[in-house]
Amino acid sequence: MQERETHNAHAGQDRAGQRVDVAIVGGGLVGASLACALAPLIERSGLRVAVIEANPLPALDEASYQPSFDARASAIAQGSRDRLETLGLWTEMAEEAEPIRRIHVSERGRLGATRLSAEEFDVEALGYVLPNAWMGQVLHRRLAELSIDWHCPARVASISPQASGHRLALDDGNVIEADLTVLADGGRSGLKERLGIESRHEAYDQVAIIANLKVSRPHGGVAFERFTPEGPMALLPLPGQRMELVWTHQAGGEAAAMAASDREFLARLQQAFGDRAGHFRRVGQRHAYPLSLVTATEQVRPGLAVLGNAAHALHPVAGQGFNLALRGVLDLVAALEKGLDAGRTPGDMVTLQAFEAQRAADRQSVIRFSDGLIRLFGIDHPLLSHARAAGLVGLNLVGPLRRALGRRAMGRER
Repeated sequence: MQERETHNAHAGQDRAGQRVDVAIVGGGLVGASLACALAPLIERSGLRVAVIEANPLPALDEASYQPSFDARASAIAQGSRDRLETLGLWTEMAEEAEPIRRIHVSERGRLGATRLSAEEFDVEALGYVLPNAWMGQVLHRRLAELSIDWHCPARVASISPQASGHRLALDDGNVIEADLTVLADGGRSGLKERLGIESRHEAYDQVAIIANLKVSRPHGGVAFERFTPEGPMALLPLPGQRMELVWTHQAGGEAAAMAASDREFLARLQQAFGDRAGHFRRVGQRHAYPLSLVTATEQVRPGLAVLGNAAHALHPVAGQGFNLALRGVLDLVAALEKGLDAGRTPGDMVTLQAFEAQRAADRQSVIRFSDGLIRLFGIDHPLLSHARAAGLVGLNLVGPLRRALGRRAMGRER
């Protein structure tokens, strides 16, 4: 990948098809992480990899990166930090990472609470919060060093199964024939549906408002998870006296909060959250996202694998989405490496079934965990509310349960 405008680099090739071992549809956080994780196989085994990304990418020089007050961020568990370090990416990513030193879980109107700390688990941090734009910069700078065919901006106009893999016709005129195609496009392109892969949708009838806040005092690296009758709220620490807000409303109930002035919005938020994080002084641009649990009915088939939000879209309550996806990325690479060593092609179903067998238990465990939290705290009943409060207090006192929750928070529960 010598130039970033590399979709033009293939213009002179035979349009009958450029043959690659792995085609990654989607160059976002998940697709780019997969391409970076494939680096040892590219260098050692000569694996041919193509990445197709629909959106133009910004300049990759570090000086061009300008942190924005409104930038979206992701919670990276300690386990994901360890995995990024094995890929040689963490040192640079850490430059913009804000550590989560403590996690405070509570329910509005109840005295019970659970508190987890990094010191308790003998780690530097329970996790980190990173701007998505910065993670993208780091990942794509690494990709620029690899021998990867980069098609950007380009979309997959059509995809069709072949005897070995799939044929991808791009809207820039190029054609790719891939032994293994990985859908890491977030599910927005409709490629799953065109291939006949259905998804199970379980609507939560909730909408999340996401925005960045300025608070009146230093956050001290504390992340807050607060359950309310309207839905869960989360505050994640960002550099300086800033925090990222995820505020869940019942569907339709978000309209007033979205339409409110900044002053009115902050007052509503202060009333709903309380003053544990101090006073909210400023709010950035607000974004609203309908929430549902979406799971692809097929995660693999011959010559095809589905990763990230294309495979599973979760409620953001526990911040598990990208962390689950990253584990999927590394499990797929491990399965491909074993398959290649055994003489199998990347799209061989034996390899892909081994990958899916590794992923299934982890995926279902995370889904049960995050979905269970939503449903448990979404039931408004006095007796159950008291039981939840007692449970939070008990969890704060009982060592084994706390350690189990801590391992989950750090992404080390497999």
